[in-house]
Amino acid sequence: MKSTVSVWLLALALSAHAGLAQAEKADRNKPMNVEADTLRHDEPKQTSVFTGRVVVTKGSIVIRGARIEVRQDAQGNQYGLVTAEPGKLAFYRQKRDSVDEYVEGEAEIIEYDGRADTVKFSKRAQLRRYRGSTLNDELTGQVILYDNTTEVFNVDGGAASATPGAPAGRVRATLMPKPEAPAK
Repeated sequence: MKSTVSVWLLALALSAHAGLAQAEKADRNKPMNVEADTLRHDEPKQTSVFTGRVVVTKGSIVIRGARIEVRQDAQGNQYGLVTAEPGKLAFYRQKRDSVDEYVEGEAEIIEYDGRADTVKFSKRAQLRRYRGSTLNDELTGQVILYDNTTEVFNVDGGAASATPGAPAGRVRATLMPKPEAPAK
C-alpha cells in the first residue's frame, strides 16, 4: 500500500512542478482525482499506467492525455510521462502562486523529471501564460524545457516544428510587457 501511495505522489509531483513560475502551493494539499479507461499498476517496478482519455485534476492543476505513466526510482525520485492521442496534443494547466495567472502547455509528449525538477514539452510544444483570462505570453517550438528550480525555460525549434506560421521551424514567442502597478 505504501508503494501505491508513492506512485500517487509521483503523479502529484508531475502536476505540481510545471509552469513559468512557482506553482500554486495550495495544490500540494488537495486530493488528486484521476479518470481513465484503464489502470495498470506494477508494484515491483513502482509504475502505474493510466490509459484512455486520461484526466488528472488536483486543485488548480489539470492534465489531459491519452496515456500517463508514473514511476519512482530506488532513491525516491519521481518521473512522469504524458502522451497524446495520435494527431493531438497532451495538455497541462496550473495556477501560479499568489497571482491571478495560469500557465498551460501542450505537446505530443510531456515529461517530468523529479530528480532534475524539470518539465519537458516535446513535439509541437506550446506554452502560454494567462493573466486572469487574458492570454499574455505564448511560446512555440519543437521542445520547451522548464527548470522549476531556477525558473528558466529553453525553447528549441527545428524542422520538425515547422508550421504554416513558422515554416522554417523556428522558435516563436510573443511576450507582453508586465502591466504597470496602479498609482497610489
